[in-house]
Amino acid sequence: MKKIILLILLALTLSGCGGKISDDGKLKIVTSFYPIYLHTINVAGGVEGVEVINLTKPQTGCLHDYQLTTEDMKTLETADIFIVNGLGMEDFLDKVTGAQKDLKIVDASHSDEIYLLKDGDEVNPHVWVCVTYAMQQVLAIQRQLCELDPEHAEAYKKNALEYMNRLTALRDEMHLALDNLPHKDIVTFHEAFPYFAAEFKFNIAAVIEREPGTEPTPQELVETIQIVNELPVKVLFTEPQYSPEAAETIARETGAQIFTLDPITTGEAKLENSSAYLDGMRKNMATLAEALK
Repeated sequence: MKKIILLILLALTLSGCGGKISDDGKLKIVTSFYPIYLHTINVAGGVEGVEVINLTKPQTGCLHDYQLTTEDMKTLETADIFIVNGLGMEDFLDKVTGAQKDLKIVDASHSDEIYLLKDGDEVNPHVWVCVTYAMQQVLAIQRQLCELDPEHAEAYKKNALEYMNRLTALRDEMHLALDNLPHKDIVTFHEAFPYFAAEFKFNIAAVIEREPGTEPTPQELVETIQIVNELPVKVLFTEPQYSPEAAETIARETGAQIFTLDPITTGEAKLENSSAYLDGMRKNMATLAEALK
């Protein structure tokens, strides 16, 4: 009888986590794409009884117009918690919640401390590229995981605190390196960097491709070329996830140099890559310092 009571109590405890438990007894957390995976493994990675996996392939990049695959849906069928960036980044979210009624959704951008920017009438969802807002996402993930899985709350809090300290040090380092650069005008590849620019006081003079993967029109190319020709330092920033062809065309017409800024949307989803966000942002910092000196 005692054994039966213990089993019932265990079942109630697990149900308090807010989701089903995988067949192997682990709480299965799925993240929507790479930056959210990196935040999540720094909160929940390595916690006993918790598994964190990423939904999309390493090369996916931003989820603009991403279409769920059959494999994706099978992954989500076995998930307890799905952590998303939110703000419209995951256009497919309604399809997921419609098919998986019991799946618990964690919105990493659910924070009163994140002040949203818009591209026209649409909210720009690329908040993780701002270090301060990445920190708010980490706190939002930690807070919601503690609510859904109180059994591991202390571990989540401890891990999040350690990661927040590292992110704070990163932010301080980047301000020291970038705040007093002599030139602050940049031409970015797509609309991934407005939050970053606001944090470090850069001016985005032009954007090469408004829709990533869609070539700019001839008129847009002409306008960007004119803007670049007027800049005191002619530099263009491409992204490793997309073809640099349009930037190369502009560079030929203006003599601009091409550098790479990474929004950190692609990479292998492995626990040992837990420092990838920090490393990627430091690389961006060094690139900007070199390009705009």
